[in-house]
Amino acid sequence: MYVCSCFGITEKQVRDHAEAGACTPRQIASASKAGTDCGSCVRSIQSILGRGACPRRELSASAAVGTSAVETAVAQAAGVRAVGTSAGLEAA
Repeated sequence: MYVCSCFGITEKQVRDHAEAGACTPRQIASASKAGTDCGSCVRSIQSILGRGACPRRELSASAAVGTSAVETAVAQAAGVRAVGTSAGLEAA
C-alpha cells in the first residue's frame, strides 16, 4: 500500500527505513522524501513507526529544569541524577 502518493513511497519502504534506524517521520523524510511535499502522509508514517519502534526519549526532571541533553547523558553515565543549575551540574 502507498503511504506517500507524492513520491510513491510504500508502507514496506517506510518499515524498511525504520528497521534501518529511522525513528521519526523527519528521519523517514530524510531517507525517502516521504512527507516533504503535501504532508498528508505524515500521520500514516507516525502510525507505522508507532511508539515501540525506537527507544523512547523520556523527558527527565533534570532536562525540564534546564540541563542540556549532553549534561544529562554525562551525569547518567556517571550514575548520578543531574540537576540543572546556572553553575552547571550538581549530584542530587
